[in-house]
Amino acid sequence: MNMIIAGLLSAISFILKVIWDGLRELQKADVELTGQIGMVRLMMADSYIKKEDFDRMANALFEKLDKIENKLDGKADKTKRNDT
Repeated sequence: MNMIIAGLLSAISFILKVIWDGLRELQKADVELTGQIGMVRLMMADSYIKKEDFDRMANALFEKLDKIENKLDGKADKTKRNDT
């Protein structure tokens, strides 16, 4: 009887050890993946355009479009005067 109990206890302890070791490996992998996710976040933040830069470029673009529109309006006025 004692041999059966000892065998069961050793089997249970072996299973618990395997589970515990697997848990440790998962914890290590979790720490590594968390670090990698942090690095990816930093790399992604650098690859996007900053809001200030976008606003500056958009303003410059709209200023040029306004100049083109004003020139076109001036030419349209000239052609209307010449037609009459």
